[in-house]
Amino acid sequence: MRTKLSQFNFKLPQNLIAQYPVENRDESRLMVVHRDSGKIEHKVFKDLLDYYDEKDVFVVNNTKVFPARLFGNKEKTGAKIEVFLLRELNPRTKLWDVMVDPARKIRVGNKLYFKDDKGKDALVAEVIDNTTSRGRTIRFFYDGDNEEFHNELFRLGKTPLPKYIKRDLQPIDKERYQTIFAKEVGAVAAPTAGLHFSREMLKRAELKGIDFGELTLHVGLGTFRNIEVEDLSKHKMDAEYYQITEETVAKVNKATETGGKNLVVGTTCMRALESAVSATGKLKASSGWTNLFIFPPYDFFIGSSMVTNFHLPKSSLYIMVSAFAGKELISDAYQEAIKEKYRFYSYGDAMLII
Repeated sequence: MRTKLSQFNFKLPQNLIAQYPVENRDESRLMVVHRDSGKIEHKVFKDLLDYYDEKDVFVVNNTKVFPARLFGNKEKTGAKIEVFLLRELNPRTKLWDVMVDPARKIRVGNKLYFKDDKGKDALVAEVIDNTTSRGRTIRFFYDGDNEEFHNELFRLGKTPLPKYIKRDLQPIDKERYQTIFAKEVGAVAAPTAGLHFSREMLKRAELKGIDFGELTLHVGLGTFRNIEVEDLSKHKMDAEYYQITEETVAKVNKATETGGKNLVVGTTCMRALESAVSATGKLKASSGWTNLFIFPPYDFFIGSSMVTNFHLPKSSLYIMVSAFAGKELISDAYQEAIKEKYRFYSYGDAMLII
């Protein structure tokens, strides 16, 4: 029987979409959902450690969001344009895949000028190709080395808050739209489940003997892209780059073998882990591009539990969580979250599924 997109719809009051992070990372609310009994508990995020002990491993995504949103002007007309950096195609020739807005005004051959805070032209780029309706390939003109170029690019760029945060960028976002694990630059959106972890929680986890395994999955704009087919088997995910090291593999497989629990922190981690399963069902070191789309029914190999934020109706993230915990249980949990006024999306509250 086909799994249909319409089965994953629900009504979400717009006032529950979080516009700001809570004051302290680890004090967002935490809904705990028990898969075996269907029991739902209401906690605070720092209580998450009560459910884990030595032998257990938390798998986190160490990707770092780069300031992907650039604002500039088109040559001759001076029209204002927004360029959203997606991925670097060639460091030597400084080719990038980008999204542009307004797309109808940006054509092949156009030059785009990006100014610094003092109003001086700091970077120039030329549109080389069209990729999709809003997608373009552009080449930056820059004489320095790649490190200098990246520094200039990141100096001019702004933190790419999702469009559903309906306010201007503020100083707090530079810190809070990154996890404390962030080190590998390459994401255009934060792996939001990791945003709740604080330095204090890490220390407490270490005292309990809980280990941390890091992987990298560079979150792309596909995270926010609408699914446009009713039959989910026909949906194609955007590919995202991931890397899982031997060190993390050893920690995860050891926890599995010794009766420990692997907590997967976020849908991005789950996607990377499930993309790197060996023929024997164990995790293996791996790197490359994954376009894995997880939807029910799906047999998970790696994670015994998962922490995630509250997601958009009919999104690939909500569908993955439904595959992990069961469609009916997640539907009930989300209705409870709406009733209890949990905060949704990137800066919202969290759900632990055990």
